[in-house]
Amino acid sequence: MGDLMQPLSFGHLMSWALEELRLDGSIFGVKGNQFWHPEPGRLITDSFGDRLASPVGPAAGPQTQLASNILVAYLTGARFMELKTVQTIDGEDMREAVAKPCINAEDEGYNCEWSTELTVAEAYDEYVKAYFAIAVLGKELRLGTVDEVAFNISVGYDLEGIKGHKVSSFIDAMVDASNTPIFRECRTWIEAHLGELSHFTREDLDNLSPQVSRSVTLSTMHGCPADEIERIAMHLLTEKNLRTFVKCNPTLLGYQYARDCLDTLGYDYVSFDEHHFTEDLQYAEAIEMFRRLTAVAGERGLSFGVKLTNTFPVDVNRDELPSAEMYMSGRSLLPLSLSLALELSREFDGGLPISFSGGVDAFNVKEILSTGIQPVTVATTILKPGGVTRLQQLSSIAAEVMTDYQGIDVDRLAALVDNVLSDERYHKRYREKIRSRKTDSLLPLTDCYKAPCEDGGCPIHQRIPEYLKLTAADDFAKAFDAIAFDNTAPTILGVLCSEPCRDHCTRLDIDQAIDMRAVKLAAADGAQDAFTNAIVPPALLTDAKAAIIGAGPAGIAAAMFLRRNGMDVDVFEKLDGPYGIVKYIIPGFRITREQIERDYQLAVHLGVRFHFSADPDYSVEELKRTFAHVIIATGSWGRSPSPVREGDGNTDKTDNILDALDFLWQANNEGGATVGKRVAVIGAGDVAMDCVRTAKRTEGVEEAVIVYRRTEPHMPATQHEVNLVRAEGLTMHELLAPISYDGTTLHCEEMKLSDEDASGRRSVVGLGTFVDLPFDTVIGATGATVETGPYARNGLAQNAFGLAEVDASFQSSIDDVYVVGDGRLGPSTIVHAVADAKTAARAILAKEHLSVDYDTRPAKVQRDQHEVHARRGLLIAAINGRAEGDRCLTCDVICEVCTEVCPNRANVAITVPGFADPRQIVHLDGLCNECGNCGTFCPHAGLPYKDKITIFWTREGFDDSTNAGFLPLAAGTYLTRMPDGSVRERRAGEVDLPDEMNRVLAAIEKDYAFMFGAPVGAQS
Repeated sequence: MGDLMQPLSFGHLMSWALEELRLDGSIFGVKGNQFWHPEPGRLITDSFGDRLASPVGPAAGPQTQLASNILVAYLTGARFMELKTVQTIDGEDMREAVAKPCINAEDEGYNCEWSTELTVAEAYDEYVKAYFAIAVLGKELRLGTVDEVAFNISVGYDLEGIKGHKVSSFIDAMVDASNTPIFRECRTWIEAHLGELSHFTREDLDNLSPQVSRSVTLSTMHGCPADEIERIAMHLLTEKNLRTFVKCNPTLLGYQYARDCLDTLGYDYVSFDEHHFTEDLQYAEAIEMFRRLTAVAGERGLSFGVKLTNTFPVDVNRDELPSAEMYMSGRSLLPLSLSLALELSREFDGGLPISFSGGVDAFNVKEILSTGIQPVTVATTILKPGGVTRLQQLSSIAAEVMTDYQGIDVDRLAALVDNVLSDERYHKRYREKIRSRKTDSLLPLTDCYKAPCEDGGCPIHQRIPEYLKLTAADDFAKAFDAIAFDNTAPTILGVLCSEPCRDHCTRLDIDQAIDMRAVKLAAADGAQDAFTNAIVPPALLTDAKAAIIGAGPAGIAAAMFLRRNGMDVDVFEKLDGPYGIVKYIIPGFRITREQIERDYQLAVHLGVRFHFSADPDYSVEELKRTFAHVIIATGSWGRSPSPVREGDGNTDKTDNILDALDFLWQANNEGGATVGKRVAVIGAGDVAMDCVRTAKRTEGVEEAVIVYRRTEPHMPATQHEVNLVRAEGLTMHELLAPISYDGTTLHCEEMKLSDEDASGRRSVVGLGTFVDLPFDTVIGATGATVETGPYARNGLAQNAFGLAEVDASFQSSIDDVYVVGDGRLGPSTIVHAVADAKTAARAILAKEHLSVDYDTRPAKVQRDQHEVHARRGLLIAAINGRAEGDRCLTCDVICEVCTEVCPNRANVAITVPGFADPRQIVHLDGLCNECGNCGTFCPHAGLPYKDKITIFWTREGFDDSTNAGFLPLAAGTYLTRMPDGSVRERRAGEVDLPDEMNRVLAAIEKDYAFMFGAPVGAQS
C-alpha cells in the first residue's frame, strides 16, 4: 500500500456519514453516545475573539488533515479547529520528505511529520468540506451551529512562501470562500438533498457565512530568525487582517532548564543538544517582538498572542521513528510548555493571550483553563486508545470552568507549574517501566479481538475481564469462581503477583493500567472461605498416583490441578509448612501467615496429601516404585556469590556480609539478624526491596539503603515495590558498583549509563572514580540460584548451567519425571510457577486419558456494548479496591483499538455475521497515510494497516500494496489479492475465495457499499 490519501468528495463524505448513522448509529466510527451535546446558548469569547461552545479542539496535526477527521472531532466535542499547517512544499514533495511510519505515541508522543501531505488546494477543499459538513450535521444532530466553531488556519514557514500565490490565495479563500469551486460544490449538494434533512433548512444554507476562518497561527521552522518571524506576523496582521498567534518553541526556556526538567521527571534518555536552543528565537528578542506585535494588533482592533508550544525537537536514538530527528509531544512536553507560559505571563503581567497545546488531557484541562489560558488543543491524547472520542470528556470538563477570556492568572499558573513538576503522573515512572503493551501473537486477518491482559499477559490465562466485572458488581462468589478456575493461589497472587497482565492492559495507554491484583484480593477476601468450605474432593478417576517434591507455589499448583481432575497426589516438603519462599522468606509486612494459610486450605480441602519435614535427599527411583508420575518443584534456594566477598581478597572481614535469603530467613523465622546501625543492600530486584525494608524495621538500624549500579528506571524490581521503598523514605544510591567491603567500608566505583541492549535496558561503564561508604552490614541481593546437585544425584540430564533438561511439557530426561517452577529455570515469579504447573499437569493428565478442566473456557459475562463504547474515550483515575474493575474496557468482547487511534478513520469495524466477533476490522487504503499509529496500539504483534482485509480505491493503491483485499472493478467484479499474495479477479461468493474474505465482502456489498470508491472501470 502507499501513503497517498484520496480525499472523499463532499457528496461521498455526506452520504457515508448519513448512511452509516442510519445503519450503525455512528459516523466514521464514532457512536451516537460519544457525540458531545453542549449546553444550548452557552458560549464564551476566547483569546482569539471567537465565540465558542467549547475552547477545546484538535491541534494542527494528523487529526485536522482530512474533512472526515475534522468532522468526527466536532461530533465528539471540538469547537476550536487548528487546521493542519499548509506551506509551499506540499503533496508528493511533502510525502517524499516525511519518513514513514511518522508517529509514535506509545507514551510521550513523537512524530517526524510536518505540514499537510495533501496539496494546498486539496487541503483547502478538505477544510471547506468540513465546514459544510459540520454546519449540516451539527444542526441535524442538535449539536449546535457552525458559527459556534472556530476554524484556525495554520501557515508556515517563511515570508516568501506565505506571500507566494499558493499560500496567499489559500488564506484569502479561507476568509472568503464564496467564489471557490468547492464552496459551490458543497452548496449544490446540500440544495439537492435538503428534502432528506430533518433540521437543516434552506434558511440555514442561505445564512451560512462564506468566511470559514478569521484567525491564523503562524508556524516557523526551527532556526527561523526573529526578524523573519516578525515580518510574517506583521504581514498577517496588517495585510491579511487576521487575528494572529505565533507558535513558540520550548527552546525559549534555554537548554539547561529543559535538560534539568526532563531529567528530573525521568526522561533522561531523551536526547538533544544545544544547537536548537542557540539557533532558535531567543527569549529577550521574543519579548520585544511580542510587545511590538501586540501594539500593532491593538491599533487594528485585532488580537495577537502566542501558541504554546510547538513540539520539541529531539534525537532519534532508540529507533522510535525512521528519521534522524523527531518532535516530542504529550505528557513530557507539558511541564516545558507550562513553564514557558508562566515565564511569558510574568513578563506581560498576564496580558499576553496564550493558545495552548502540549500534554493537555482530561486530567489537567480544568486546571489549565482555570489559569485563563485558552483555547487548548490536543494531539497526543487523541492518538491513543479512545482516540478522538476523548474530546467528549475534555469538552465536558472544559464546560465546567470556561469563561470569556480575561487574561492569565499568573499566580494560579505558577501554582499549576509547581504541581505539574511534582505530580507523579508526569514522571516517566508513572507508566511503570512498560515501553509497549503489545503481545507476541500474530495479527489474524479476522476475529482479532482479544483481552491482552489475559491472552499474552497473564501466564496462567486468568479470565481477568470476567472477575473484574463480577467483583465490581459485588458478585464475589462468581468472581472467585472465575479466579480459582486457573489460579491455585488466589490470595497469595492477590497480594504478591508480579502482574504481567498490567503490562498489557489497554488502560495503560489511556490513563493507568487496572490494579487487577487488588481486585483479585477483594474477590478472595469476599468469597474464598465460602468457596473452600464448599469443596468436595473429586472422585479418583485413575489408579495412577503423582508425587510432588516441594510444596511451594509450583508444587501445590501442580497437585491441585491433578487432584481436581481425578488423580491422587502426595506432596513432600522438607520444611515444616507450605509455600516455601512465600511463607519463610517474604516479609510479613507484605503478606500475612493467615493469607498464606487460606490458599493452603484450598489444596487440603481438595484432597491433596502433604508430608512436611520430609527427607530433602529424595530419590526419584524410589518414588517411581509407588508413583506413576513425579514432579520436582524444589525452587531456587541456592545462594549467589556475594557481589563484594572477593573484593578485597580478605575473607576474614566478611562476616558482616549476608546473603538476602539468609537475612530474610532470620528476620522471618529466627527473630532477626544483628546488623548494626547502617545497612547496605546490593541489588535492585523485588528481593532487594524486601531486604532494605526489612532492614529498616530491624532493631538498632538507623540507615538502610539500596546500592545499584544502574538507575531506578532500569531496576528489575516492579515499580510498585520501588515506590514503596521510596514512600518509606529509604535512600537508593544509583550508579554505584560495589567492589569490596572490609567489614566497615563499602568501596564502590561510580558508573555511567551506556547504550541500550535489545531489551531496552542500558549497560553501564565505570568512570574510574571511587567512593567509600560506611556500613556495618552488607546484604547481597543479586539473585538466588538453583541447587542442582539433586538433579545430578537422581540421574536427570543437565544443561551447561546444571539445570535439568526438559521438553515442552517440562518432562525431564527420565520419563514421567517433570521439573517445574523456579527449579526449572531459576528465580522467577509465583504466577509463572503456577503456569509451569499447568503445563506439566496437562501432560500428565493426557497420559492418563483424563480431561483437563482448565482447558475448557466457560461462557463470558456479557456487558452492554453501547456502554462499553461510551467509556472507551474516558480517562478514569485509579479506584482503590473492588470498584477498580469498573475501569475495565472489556477487551475480551470489544477491542477496535485500531479504529480509535487512526486519525484518518482508515480502520473501520463493520458488522459481519458468522464470526466469533460480530464486528470485523477492514482497512481503507484510500484514507491511510501509513502513519503507523494503529500498529503501536494493536495488542498483537502485527500492523492493522498492513495485515487486515483492505478495500482499495485505485489500481495504483492496489499495486503498491501487499495487503489481502479487494479493488472494485466494473460489472461487480473485484481485483482480489488472496492471503497467499496471489491476485485474481473474483466476485463475492466464488468458491476459491477464502470463507472469511467472502463473508466480509458480502457484508460490505450489502450494508457498507459507501466504503467503496468508484469502480476502476468507472474512473476517469
